[in-house]
Amino acid sequence: MRIVIAPDKFKGCLTAAEVADSLADGLLSARPDLQVTRFPVADGGDGTVAAALSRGFSEVAVEAAGPTGVPGATAYARNGELAVVELAAVCGLDRLPGRQPDPLGATTYGLGEVMRHAITNGVTQIVLGLGGSASTDGGAGLVQALGAKLCDNEGEELPPGGAALARLARLDLDELNATVAGVSVVLANDVDNPLLGPRGAAAVFGPQKGASVADVATLEAALGHWSRCVEARTGPGFADSAGAGAAGGAGFAALALLGAQRRDGIELILELLEFEAVLAGADLVITGEGALDEQTLAGKAPIGVARAAQRAGVPVVAVAGRNDLTPDQLAGAGIRAAYALAALEPDLRTSLAQAKPLLHRIGTQIASDHG
Repeated sequence: MRIVIAPDKFKGCLTAAEVADSLADGLLSARPDLQVTRFPVADGGDGTVAAALSRGFSEVAVEAAGPTGVPGATAYARNGELAVVELAAVCGLDRLPGRQPDPLGATTYGLGEVMRHAITNGVTQIVLGLGGSASTDGGAGLVQALGAKLCDNEGEELPPGGAALARLARLDLDELNATVAGVSVVLANDVDNPLLGPRGAAAVFGPQKGASVADVATLEAALGHWSRCVEARTGPGFADSAGAGAAGGAGFAALALLGAQRRDGIELILELLEFEAVLAGADLVITGEGALDEQTLAGKAPIGVARAAQRAGVPVVAVAGRNDLTPDQLAGAGIRAAYALAALEPDLRTSLAQAKPLLHRIGTQIASDHG
């Protein structure tokens, strides 16, 4: 019997690879004869580069600015002229010094530095994972690092952060356009929010990054000015596009100024990593993430895995720290059963601390139930 283990991370607890390894250890302890394939996945957020590396991409180490400008070590994944770049690994929430938010000043400049490194070294296709961002700068830092000039009335370059965009008076795109000429960018994310308004980057995601009510109003006004300046050059409609609000508006800059195309994150990553070929001959797929809930059904990684497995005629079960979905909801998503750590250990703190041995136990249970 051949089992493919394709989970996303358990956020704040285990990486996708650690989840897969713990389940595999449990499966094989109960059934040493099983053939187990580990296939950690991601949907464009944390772990996207790691997923590519696990499937044979090469790691390229670089140094780039974090969300507050502090330089640090990071990496992207490369296969020939294709690079996978993950915002979270460069300027995401986990890169905030001391985890202290900077809602008005955090920047995506480091993301642009990583992309520029890839382009300078011969990359012509970039898969850009947008998720876990610490900033709400509308992608201004991203395009500045790629050569765009954003100046105020005095001709001075704007400082980092979304709030400064309110002072934008002149936008020079010549160097940016030269840098990205001939480079195709595809966005991998599961966020369809526009840039502005009640579902926009500031209103929805700003508070998650430490923005107060006043900060949200400041960022909303600044992003509105930014979008008008950009669309005066590119034409209208980008701010309203699905995904423009992703990663604090970095989606907007990528769509409007990099000519990016947007794809569902998990579907793009599964396609990129040739998941369909891995499913050939499989008897069972195990997927999962930290919590199975209504957000999962909106298109998170387990749903993408389940859909791909359904197309291949392979049954699917899921694992999670917590399962809030009914049997009917699971069945409607193509998942036959769900196994939750909370069912074995109801105390959240203990469950998090003992996640690996609990997943090992679940692996043995799945081997018994489906082996």
